[in-house]
Amino acid sequence: MIVVGITPDFEARPPSGRPHPRYLLKRAYADAVLAVGALPWVLPYADEARSAHYLERIDALVVTGGAFDVPPDLYGAEARPGLGPLKVERTHFERALLRGALDRGLPILGVCGGMQLINVVYGGTLLQDIGREVSGALVHEQAHDPTAPAHPVAVTPGSRLAALSGAERLMVNSTHHQAVDAPGPGLKVSAVAPDGVVEAIEDPARPFVVGVQWHPELLDAPEHRALYQHLVRAAARRREAP
Repeated sequence: MIVVGITPDFEARPPSGRPHPRYLLKRAYADAVLAVGALPWVLPYADEARSAHYLERIDALVVTGGAFDVPPDLYGAEARPGLGPLKVERTHFERALLRGALDRGLPILGVCGGMQLINVVYGGTLLQDIGREVSGALVHEQAHDPTAPAHPVAVTPGSRLAALSGAERLMVNSTHHQAVDAPGPGLKVSAVAPDGVVEAIEDPARPFVVGVQWHPELLDAPEHRALYQHLVRAAARRREAP
């Protein structure tokens, strides 16, 4: 069975106020992996050496989102107004994991903040706050239930996203305030929102490295489930390769 590693979020002090740090993962991520016939494996934070052992045991990687931002120093920038809270331990773990996964050729799906971190690992930059930095921006932090879409995105013709979704236009949910600014070298933009905000990226030189700014695991539609299906298919092909 294909094993998909999933990165969790982290709370240093839960709402109860008791000093018992805990990992958090929305069930939808694990359910999405199970639904396409693979086994989800949640990856507790570890140093780079131990992270390498994770990578020897998984077939694909999902880097998840969360209510925090990527530290600007990782993409050569200073903090600007609108920058949100940071989770430095989580980001450093996920960055090391991503680099190791890329070195090994593992299929990778980055979701929301995971997409942003893929871009940073490739050497790209981020908008620190869409509302302040994009003139005429849509509302990208929807107030309604994220299992319902918020706005359309235009899918780039000829992209991997176009091929796997079979769509020129997708309706997506939206729960982010940061976004890709300059794509990292080797990455291509595969979807944009009506206001020009980058909504998906991919590395066309690799079998499957895709980042999406929305949460496909929360949307009950075949074009969104296809992202997890194709991640697992890419992992199966890699495992079967001589």
